[in-house]
Amino acid sequence: MMTDTIHPLIVAMAAIARPTFDVPLAQAVADEVRARLERAGLCVVGTGNSLIMDVEGAARMQDALHTTPSDLLILLQASFADSSMAAKLAEIAAAQRMPVLLWAVPDTRTGGRLRLNSLCGVNLAGHALTLRRIPYDYVLAPSEDPAAISKIITLARAGRALRMLNDAVIGLIGEHPAGFDTCAYDADDLKALFGVQVKRIPLSDVLQASAAAPETERERFVMRVGATTTNLDEMEPTAVRGTAGVYHALRRCVEADGLSGVAVRCWPEFFTELGCAACGAMSFLNEERCPASCEADVNGTVTSLLLQALSGEPAFIADLVSIEASSDTGVLWHCGLAPVSMADPEAEVLSAVHSNRKLPLLFEFPLKPGRVTLARLHRNPPDGFDEKSSGDTKQPERRSRYTLVIGGGEMVRAAKSFSGTSGVIRFDRSATEVFDKIMRIGLEHHISITYGDQRETLRHVARVAGLPVVELT
Repeated sequence: MMTDTIHPLIVAMAAIARPTFDVPLAQAVADEVRARLERAGLCVVGTGNSLIMDVEGAARMQDALHTTPSDLLILLQASFADSSMAAKLAEIAAAQRMPVLLWAVPDTRTGGRLRLNSLCGVNLAGHALTLRRIPYDYVLAPSEDPAAISKIITLARAGRALRMLNDAVIGLIGEHPAGFDTCAYDADDLKALFGVQVKRIPLSDVLQASAAAPETERERFVMRVGATTTNLDEMEPTAVRGTAGVYHALRRCVEADGLSGVAVRCWPEFFTELGCAACGAMSFLNEERCPASCEADVNGTVTSLLLQALSGEPAFIADLVSIEASSDTGVLWHCGLAPVSMADPEAEVLSAVHSNRKLPLLFEFPLKPGRVTLARLHRNPPDGFDEKSSGDTKQPERRSRYTLVIGGGEMVRAAKSFSGTSGVIRFDRSATEVFDKIMRIGLEHHISITYGDQRETLRHVARVAGLPVVELT
């Protein structure tokens, strides 16, 4: 249950109490909770071990929230208190897109004094946060409960991902191709939802920078490909060096503009004007934890960035291109931009040409077996309304602009299904049911994928961001 020791999760803890209850017991509870959090590898910030019982203590905690970026706010109800302090602190957390957890400690039924009355305190706090439309989660558990610590780690990981998105800038290079409405985006919506910013970069600038890439930079890329694949000498060298120039141009954009990811109009111009594919360059960016989506799919890049932030592993977008009822499997595929660390270690990583354009450079391999998480930030139809019950009537309520679609399954070991990068997946429900749900909701054709099971943390992300969730599996 240890967290990342290089970049530990940061939790802000506020232990709220009232002097008329059992203060020594409340202090012991707070001390034990903090010790348990620190033993789990979390960095705990706030007001130290001091109980917050007055305006001055609340002010110190507010200052701590403003000065120390945190991944989660824990409002520990060490004893009963009214909701005013909890509400003020939660408002600060909500403004920072920080998850909030209310922790109630159970009282022992002794037949004597109600020493803490913690449960009633979080009841008041939960109502106050609901009135303010501040999302929260809660635990009712003793201070030594390992399940509570595990939940806190999951919530903090969600908060860490939201904090990373809040600082993210996505580079949009060119426009999505005609007829690819699945790649449309709204910069204002993304800013309001996650704090993500989109920086538009003219495609012509990247094409020119690719063509003018220094030979030393091209050679460095070629040597890297040669160390990655076994058949580079079979590729047309001029086109390979063209892809090297694309990598140099994209990498320069990332570094110059502080980009967290890119969405690239990858065809037809890279083929028609440079005589090469952009896929191999984008594969290396994905491997370097800079998510790169083709067809200028901004929302796909944001989804991959979210998955990467949760898993600590690369992510990339893929098309669902095959459903086979007899084996109850699907195939996730793309031309060749998957990060090479996702390759099956029992298969070769090959240099390859684009299956339709017949130009290099891209990578070809089957995906490695293992548990995977699928996700997509799905755009809802514009100006949509849901029916919300109110007494005996139903009132229209404006629908969220986005839905977070979540799924999971096992990537199984199999020979490559098609040229490019592909993986055979056995979903957590039948493949035909998954495809039916995709078609019923009109899901975009790009689905982001990463290894590991991140579904529960994604649900927490959605709750904090105010996103409805659709479960694919």
